[in-house]
Amino acid sequence: MKSVFDLGARAGALLIARDETVVVAETSAGGLVSAALLAVPGASTFYIGGAITYSLDSIQALAGIDMKALRALGIRSSSEPYAELLARTIRSKHSAATWGLSETGAAGPTGNRYGDPAGHTCYAVDGPLSKVRTLRTGSADRSTNMWAFAEATLGLLVESLEEANRGVG
Repeated sequence: MKSVFDLGARAGALLIARDETVVVAETSAGGLVSAALLAVPGASTFYIGGAITYSLDSIQALAGIDMKALRALGIRSSSEPYAELLARTIRSKHSAATWGLSETGAAGPTGNRYGDPAGHTCYAVDGPLSKVRTLRTGSADRSTNMWAFAEATLGLLVESLEEANRGVG
């Protein structure tokens, strides 16, 4: 298993080689996704910015998403449809971004108000390829889950960049 910082380095190298950029919106990973990307020398060439959209207020202010309106449509945070929307929305807010990357979940030690257990997250990438996934660690350990969420999210970015290199999609 690769470390979060190894995955950040791989994603950074792929983004640099492709002359592409990424913008990140994360919740329960708490900035670990962005930290792994920013640890890469030359990050300013590919990292547009990031937002930790942890509360309803920050989701509205930083991503421009009205969660009350989404809930009326049956879309809740910590779901695949929301992760897709968050990745797409954060990318569209930054015209220089090739890729949008998002993560939204419940790190623990308890689950969230939507019935998801601790260790549940959904994460997505939007750009030349779009994908979404769900991870359930089965753990209530907050720190362990945060690292697992960041690893999974960065792994999805690396997978997508490698597929784009092969012309998949």
